[in-house]
Amino acid sequence: MIFVTVGSQKFQFNRLLEEIDHLVAKNFLKSDEIYAQIGYSTYEPKLYSFKQFLNKEEFLEVMEKSAIIITHGGTGSIINGVKMEKKVIGVPRMKEFGEHVDNHQIEIIEQFANSNIIYAVTDTKEIEVAIEKVKNMDFRVYQSNTNNVIKILENFLITLK
Repeated sequence: MIFVTVGSQKFQFNRLLEEIDHLVAKNFLKSDEIYAQIGYSTYEPKLYSFKQFLNKEEFLEVMEKSAIIITHGGTGSIINGVKMEKKVIGVPRMKEFGEHVDNHQIEIIEQFANSNIIYAVTDTKEIEVAIEKVKNMDFRVYQSNTNNVIKILENFLITLK
């Protein structure tokens, strides 16, 4: 299954959802293999199942069932996917399409892609190629840095005493 998630920002991400419909219409993808969380998008998929919002439990359940996750550049969606060792395709929301207030998601996705943790796509027309490529790609396993950051902060606080 492929899970498409656009996050919960109060912006549309119609461009991504429309491209997935296009790929189903041309029989590259099967409608029963796609599920999307469409958020505040104004475009409603015509050829695959979707829900506007999923609660955290539903979100993680759908993610767990998926082989590939196509996500916006939100760190929460990306990290949840890579922690489950899913093939993640990151597509940044872009200011010029009215999808966000700036283009910070490009930088987020580039960082994850440059670390070989996800596959990055900036043009939605590249999603078809990306899906084919990630099927045979091996990505680096994501490892959280949280414990290291906590230790650095604890050591710093100890020196202040």
